Amino acid sequence: MLNSGGKPVIYEINTAVWLNSLSAQAGRPVTLADVPEVVIDALAAPGITMIWLMGVWERSAFSRQHALKYKHEYLGALPDMTDEDVIGSAYSIRAYEVAAAFGGREALAVFRRQLQARGLKLMLDYVPNHVGPDHAWADEPGFTVRGKAADAEQRPGDFFLHRTKTGRRIVLAHGRDPYYPGWADTVQLNAFNPALRAEITRTLLDIASQCDGVRCDMAMLFLNDIFARTWAGFVKQKPGREFWAEVIPAIRAEHPGFMFLAEVYWGKEAELLALGFDSVYDKVFYDRLVKGEIAELRTHLNAPLAYQQHVMRFVENHDEPRAFAAFGPQRSYPIATILLTVPGGVLLHEGQFISRRAKLPVQITRAPEEPVSADLLAHYLRLLQETASPVYQQGEFTLFSFLPRSANKAANASLLAYGWRLADEYRLVIANLGSHPADAIVDLSPWVGASGREWRLTDIFDGADHSAREADLAHEGLRVSLQAYASHIYRFEPLD
Repeated sequence: MLNSGGKPVIYEINTAVWLNSLSAQAGRPVTLADVPEVVIDALAAPGITMIWLMGVWERSAFSRQHALKYKHEYLGALPDMTDEDVIGSAYSIRAYEVAAAFGGREALAVFRRQLQARGLKLMLDYVPNHVGPDHAWADEPGFTVRGKAADAEQRPGDFFLHRTKTGRRIVLAHGRDPYYPGWADTVQLNAFNPALRAEITRTLLDIASQCDGVRCDMAMLFLNDIFARTWAGFVKQKPGREFWAEVIPAIRAEHPGFMFLAEVYWGKEAELLALGFDSVYDKVFYDRLVKGEIAELRTHLNAPLAYQQHVMRFVENHDEPRAFAAFGPQRSYPIATILLTVPGGVLLHEGQFISRRAKLPVQITRAPEEPVSADLLAHYLRLLQETASPVYQQGEFTLFSFLPRSANKAANASLLAYGWRLADEYRLVIANLGSHPADAIVDLSPWVGASGREWRLTDIFDGADHSAREADLAHEGLRVSLQAYASHIYRFEPLD
């Protein structure tokens, strides 16, 4: 059982692409200061709690020049792309200043006030591991991982020759994780340097004055053990304190309600939560859905529920393929139902509701025209309206099993059943992720007793309802039949 205490529902927007599209519609440049009211109203859908403006910071000019060399790789997403569409990576940052093209700091403040007036919070990016080669930190002694001339010659994917603003030539490392070559448009920061940690704290305090939370890119790369292993031989002995244990409390001391969300993989989720993060990516949930591993997904949802409160679940974001492309037209519906109704936070992505298919590189500023699905949009909006109910925010969560006498057990392997309860308000969610119809008997004994009262079950999607005696539900369970890729949310109401 879990008392959820509410959950964040974050909606990610690619800032450059979004403002470009709004500008094209308006026939004039649109900045964050003059986004039309009707557009901001649409962001305030029921259930959404926070808007993540991805990529607001000034991008590296070096990164743009680098991206232009690889523009042929972006043609799959934007076949009619031109050089003007290439602006460099949102994660190769020249400065933590709101891009002038978006209206700068003042425009962001206007946009934030617009969100606040609608009860929404604002999230921005923070990239701990690296900056662009033209960021001021690249020239600061000790702030970066440095190498020797031989490193640039022998490991050109990881090291490069850099000319400082004073004309000095030094060898710097590219930002990287331990499993891949470096990101060639970045400079690796030195997580162990105390002066850099102090400067990052000052930077994050400034960021925190402009928003309500940050999504921290590849947050596990700054864990002491991972950083020491990645850069063995190039950095000094690791410090006694973890980077996040030092930085997060300093921000919270001045901004107590500030939210830290970690992009994290490699089984480091619990460690980052222990270091102070409010929420962490749940990539395991995503992978189980993509692979159709329903039994493993059930096990995952049976994890300690106090932990599940602090994971962020998603079926797409700017790093993953579009959900409609990954899951297909039919499976996208039960996937959406599950995403919005399981415990934990939810990360949604602009275009996810309307069946966008093109995964956009973070180096470009325009999206292709694509057909949209009004039916999928209606499904998402209905789910958002439904899951704004307090039962999903403060209720108890139960993962149900199926009774062994259920027929067609092979088909049942594609089913999930779980529910929420708050006082006398109940919701039962059943989803079939398989390509064949499935029948099962849901064991509702955790919910019902042996009294003689009647219950009405109403499907929130189509309004169909029927009644059942509690004693029958307790002894016989609830028999359900679902078509392929169907999902249902039943409102349980006692009739007396």
